[in-house]
Amino acid sequence: MINEKEINESSSNTINRNIRKQRIGIVTSDKMDKTIIVSEIKKVKHKYYGKSILKKKKYMVHDEKNISKNGDKVSIMEIRPLSKKKCWRLVSILEKS
Repeated sequence: MINEKEINESSSNTINRNIRKQRIGIVTSDKMDKTIIVSEIKKVKHKYYGKSILKKKKYMVHDEKNISKNGDKVSIMEIRPLSKKKCWRLVSILEKS
């Protein structure tokens, strides 16, 4: 027979944080303090016509040390909301401009 204690111990070992979304984009604005705007550009095909379309999405990203500049290629990760629109943080700078 399996004890309840064994079940609780095994389930507590497997509890992990949720996998967080990560994106790669280009910094379009660094004018704010500790915040940057990152644009992610996706190339997708139209469902019916098949034409390639560029889709752009902007993210407000927390940059604690103000290290990224305009044109940098950066990696960002989703976090808890820091403000109304800011729920991403800077992970690393992939390429300097």
